[in-house]
Amino acid sequence: MQAALIFTGWPGYARLIRGQVLYVKEMTFVEAARSVGAPSGRIMFRHILPNAWAPLLVAFTLDIGGTILTASGLSFIGLGAAPGTAEWGILVSESRRYFVPDPHLMLFPGLAIAVTTLGFNLLGDGIRDVVDPKNRR
Repeated sequence: MQAALIFTGWPGYARLIRGQVLYVKEMTFVEAARSVGAPSGRIMFRHILPNAWAPLLVAFTLDIGGTILTASGLSFIGLGAAPGTAEWGILVSESRRYFVPDPHLMLFPGLAIAVTTLGFNLLGDGIRDVVDPKNRR
């Protein structure tokens, strides 16, 4: 199920990277490289791709968090993995009937979902801060 959730988003990634490449290839440093006679492969790998891949990487890490939430939600309502599978959404769903006597059965899988999603979002922000050429000095 996770593979299906991940692979359904590829048109968005293709559109994002295409837009970034089209944007970066019109920048002055790419035109300067063309004007001095740099080969197109060198321009692509030294100038365009390093400046275009950061938004794709950030979008991917943010989408991992969304995929985790979607998979957990589908499992919670019974549309995900089979019951008995150790999946966070199923764990939260099955612990509903024991919430009053044992709230920790619902609390820990819910916290795991929240912390993991937050972790991937913070990872995406950190990666963006490191690889974004606008932040380099």
